[in-house]
Amino acid sequence: MRMVDLIQKKREGGALSQEEIEFLISEFVHGKIPDYQMSAFLMAVFFRHMTEKETFYLTRAMEHSGQVMDLSAIEGIKVDKHSTGGVGDKTTIILAPMVAACGVKVAKLSGRGLGHTGGTIDKLEAIPGFRTSLAFEEWVRQVNEIGLAVAGGNEQLVPADKKIYALRDVTATVEEISLIASSIMSKKLASGADAFVLDVKVGSGAFMKTLTDAQALAALMVKIATLSGKKACAFLTNMDLPLGKSVGNALEIIECVETLRGQGPRDLTDICLSLATKMVEYGADISEREAKNRVMERFRNGDALKKFKEFVQAQGGDTAFIDDPLKLIGTVNVRPFYALKGGWIKRMETEEIGKAAMILGAGRETKESRIDPAVGLVLEKKTGDAVKANEVLGSLYYREEKRMEEALGILTRAIKFDTEPAEAPKLILDVVA
Repeated sequence: MRMVDLIQKKREGGALSQEEIEFLISEFVHGKIPDYQMSAFLMAVFFRHMTEKETFYLTRAMEHSGQVMDLSAIEGIKVDKHSTGGVGDKTTIILAPMVAACGVKVAKLSGRGLGHTGGTIDKLEAIPGFRTSLAFEEWVRQVNEIGLAVAGGNEQLVPADKKIYALRDVTATVEEISLIASSIMSKKLASGADAFVLDVKVGSGAFMKTLTDAQALAALMVKIATLSGKKACAFLTNMDLPLGKSVGNALEIIECVETLRGQGPRDLTDICLSLATKMVEYGADISEREAKNRVMERFRNGDALKKFKEFVQAQGGDTAFIDDPLKLIGTVNVRPFYALKGGWIKRMETEEIGKAAMILGAGRETKESRIDPAVGLVLEKKTGDAVKANEVLGSLYYREEKRMEEALGILTRAIKFDTEPAEAPKLILDVVA
């Protein structure tokens, strides 16, 4: 079998067999296929695409290119959640303790952020002392003891994806749906969970800009999970506006605590309750109605907040901020920003709002960039809200005046007004199961 023949076959629109795809991945991971040939193959896939079967074969070959985690030592059904990433997306930090408080095990591996989307690990590390690097045995033990653990990604998982993504990033082949689905699902399957709830973001602040593309990606990921013998469903959620009010690591942790207290933004609360309900349905093997009732009970009686505190303590974090959230921010500067005119907010360019937070220091422009956990922004108004001239739209949390001025300029352009009333966007656009 020769790589040049596989490139030609895909270039001509042919479908590769399972054996051919396994050869491709194995030889590439072991350094026997050079980057330039894999780049050529990826470009052929970008233009010719892959069938469902090919994508499944690719996913499983990538999954088994490194370590596959054995979670059999964790009692019960293990449920994982994955989000494709968006501005203000802090759902894992809220719904993991919600789900664990319902008796369902959550063994979660999460990543760092790059660009305008924040990473769960970066947010958790805004908590003083919180450890995100856990040995496998410790991770498993903690899940058995308290029901959840969240750690940084395991470098031994899916090395094929790391090598292939590095090439996709520099060859303009990132957007191909088969490659996206196989990248996400190979990591999910290798992490060992029994069921998956996927949150596919759609809109201006998401990777998938259109509902049609997001539906195609969601359906393909659910199909891969099903063919792998796992339960899965995908929620398509709106990222034409930031999720919640806060964008920035410590600010988002504060918002998580407020939400677990029952005082968080409605949109963030509703999405977390919906995702948690499906996770409990899968993990407890009960009906959706029973799962919803259980989640609401544990949320309202404070058990979810108690579980969050237990989770922070277990991973070495200082829990003092739960009663005094401003401890996480310290002496950072705060600058309110105002509406220049009255009317209704018609649209928010969510990706630009994420970029404003990144410029303040809340995100990474490159992998080497350092994050300042205290900076970011809080929005008091969202799409569909009526606004008076000179009314406060939100606040910037910053260190440097120059960065604040640049971020303020971006925010001013990112929030679009109209003289006619505008509807608040729908939150959950579709569910694919």
